[in-house]
Amino acid sequence: MTHRLDRAEARAIAVRAQLLDAHRPGDLLDVVRRLTLLQIDPTAAIAPNADLVAWSRLGSGYATAQLTEALERDRTLFELNALIRPIEDLRLYRADMAAWPQWEGRRQWLRSNESFRRDVLARLREAGPLLSRDIPDTAVVPWVSTGWTHNQNVTQLLESLMMRGEVAIAARRGRQRLWDLAERVYPEDVDVVPAEEAHCIRNQRRLQALGIARAKTTAFPMQPGDVGDAGEPATVEGVPGEWRVDPAAIGQPFTGRTALLSPFDRLLHDRRRAEELFGFEYQLEMYKPKDKRRWGYFALPVLHSDRLVGKLDATADRKDGRLVVHALHEDVPFTGAMRDDVREEIDRLAEWLQLSVGEPGPGAARPDDLT
Repeated sequence: MTHRLDRAEARAIAVRAQLLDAHRPGDLLDVVRRLTLLQIDPTAAIAPNADLVAWSRLGSGYATAQLTEALERDRTLFELNALIRPIEDLRLYRADMAAWPQWEGRRQWLRSNESFRRDVLARLREAGPLLSRDIPDTAVVPWVSTGWTHNQNVTQLLESLMMRGEVAIAARRGRQRLWDLAERVYPEDVDVVPAEEAHCIRNQRRLQALGIARAKTTAFPMQPGDVGDAGEPATVEGVPGEWRVDPAAIGQPFTGRTALLSPFDRLLHDRRRAEELFGFEYQLEMYKPKDKRRWGYFALPVLHSDRLVGKLDATADRKDGRLVVHALHEDVPFTGAMRDDVREEIDRLAEWLQLSVGEPGPGAARPDDLT
């Protein structure tokens, strides 16, 4: 059976699946379980991505310390490859860890550095958790790259051992990762779900988190989007091609709200999907020259009910204690009620950040200038 949806219903399914409707989730763990992940990104013109995504779902009840506690003390969440996941999902990645890496070049580098691997594991066993800079580089064959990872031997080995499930990230100190043996971070006796079954479960859970998606996507590799044959086939009025939809999400009541989203938010992580379902064009412009930007360094997409309606160009100027609003770009003409809702959400964001809302003054710093 192929479900036939109009765009309004498709958008409502997507927004509700991402916990951005009026019915807020209960707590942080509930958010991560239902979204399946929080992406880590170092950019913090407003707030770190993981925190901003959590706040947009939980509101003022969310405090950044909750994420730290879940990762470092309670161990209900774990970090793998710059993604935060619920610890019970570790079982869905163990089979992939056992088979990693798939690339012969990486396998050969690891084989050549077996003594280096033993040195690192012994160092962690003796003194861990440790920052990468506290681990001696005893590589036999250096890591070769044309990019910034060239000769970053310790970091490359640690990340390889993380992907193999031998070491894990125990905590963070600022942007720096503290590494330890996986057996000290992960729970004992984790069941290993066979790879094919694990991939099917992950696809199903990913579709439930997205509501509606293409079987294959153009999303960034750090933000998995493929759902395979999970769910059931669907078409969306006015959009060519076939979709996959979570059948349990069809026909459910929907009450929207206004939300300010991270540029990395999963509602729009697949830019093509955002254009097809929401008619929303977006690019992260932090890497563009200032004079080439249309919306701002780190513009926050604005959600109103089931529509993405604009972008907020703002900066958290913590030195001056202000959330500086540079511009509010309206993709569609805002009604008075919409504008009031967005302003209230800006006030809530400022309150959560413990800042006051302000306009840029003469010579005010732009995001590029802030550290």
